[in-house]
Amino acid sequence: MLPLAAKVLVPASAAGRGMLCCIRCYCKRTQNLLRVCEAISGDTLGTNIKVQGWVRSVRAQKDNLFLHVNDGSTLQSLQVVASSELNHRLLTFGSAVVVSGSLVKSPNQKQAVELKAEQIQVVGECNPVDFPFKIKKKHNIEYIRQFPHLRCRTNAFSSLLRIRSEATAAIQSYFKENNFVQIHTPVITSNDCEGAGELFHIEPSGQEIETDQEKSHFFSVPAYLTVSGQLHLEVMSGAFPRVYTLGPTFRAENSQSRRHLAEFYMVEAEISFTHSLEDLMKVMEEMFRSVTEHLLTHCSEDMDLFHKHVAPGHRDNVDTMMRKKFNVITYTEAIDILEQSPQKFVFKTEWGCDLQTEHEKYLVKHCGNILLFVTDYPYDLKPFYARDNQDRPRHTAAAVDLLVPGVGELCGGSLREERLEPLRARLAEYE
Repeated sequence: MLPLAAKVLVPASAAGRGMLCCIRCYCKRTQNLLRVCEAISGDTLGTNIKVQGWVRSVRAQKDNLFLHVNDGSTLQSLQVVASSELNHRLLTFGSAVVVSGSLVKSPNQKQAVELKAEQIQVVGECNPVDFPFKIKKKHNIEYIRQFPHLRCRTNAFSSLLRIRSEATAAIQSYFKENNFVQIHTPVITSNDCEGAGELFHIEPSGQEIETDQEKSHFFSVPAYLTVSGQLHLEVMSGAFPRVYTLGPTFRAENSQSRRHLAEFYMVEAEISFTHSLEDLMKVMEEMFRSVTEHLLTHCSEDMDLFHKHVAPGHRDNVDTMMRKKFNVITYTEAIDILEQSPQKFVFKTEWGCDLQTEHEKYLVKHCGNILLFVTDYPYDLKPFYARDNQDRPRHTAAAVDLLVPGVGELCGGSLREERLEPLRARLAEYE
């Protein structure tokens, strides 16, 4: 016990005369507010703690009360054991609680520690009858998506959000450690980034239509939600050798497939003073490995959930990919592989065609289900700024895509055309 002493000077006007009072108190217990993941680690075993979270299960017996409390910090829930006297009608599945007590070793092999509760306070009620999720019922994803305000409490969505959070942090960490400067590119822009996708046109709601075309726009020019921050990064790369952005991107493509999202986050980077595709490939591979290793280390339980229930056996594939060096082939070699394949493709496979998802997946599988770089695409398939390899008759550009097993293209890039005359000639084709 630590004695705490405080001296208080009471003004003469308050007590009729000056008085010095000494107040002494003893702190019997010091409660430490912990997250559930911190409590489960057992580092504070034997101490008095406090946790806050939501009840995942309630089991009342004659003498004891058992709760499982989760606060979103981990997939696991903390078991709370209390006297039946602490049971309350408001203590239900889904309710928000604050629990105080002693963290002790659990006699049950299912968990290493448990919280022996001395006080349970219900700070948020939940009617289990009206609550859409039930304790022992497994709900499919389609059902869960009907409740966007509550789905984050389920294991699947909470794990996904933790993985996404850690992935974002790992991406930021990689770029920072490799001396990239983060640029916050605008979400509202007047450019469409060489036609990267269909645009969402934005205007203030309730605005009256002006007859003057210039006055009819809020910014005096048409404005859109960004499809890419690339053009802004290219400007910044004239002052910083390495820049990147990670932000929301919008595409108004009328498709309901999982590969065509209206909104998603995209990582984009620009590197100055480079003349080699290998430099770009090095960044792509290092970032992929760095982020993947971070997730496998810091989100092992959440990753295991998806490896078990969503993609069984995929963890072995990930381990194999991480051990082996990424494969590299040219676009021309890729077309040769596809043309010799016994598999029938929906889309044509001839030199000059754009690789479709079915082609990309086959190429990765053909090359041993290892991540695969495809380089030197046909010049006409790439934007005007892609560097001309000047390798006629098969005219190619210095561009590269990284293909991933089961997915296809994950990221891509190209060298920029730095020679003025070829750039002018290419721009003239668009006039």
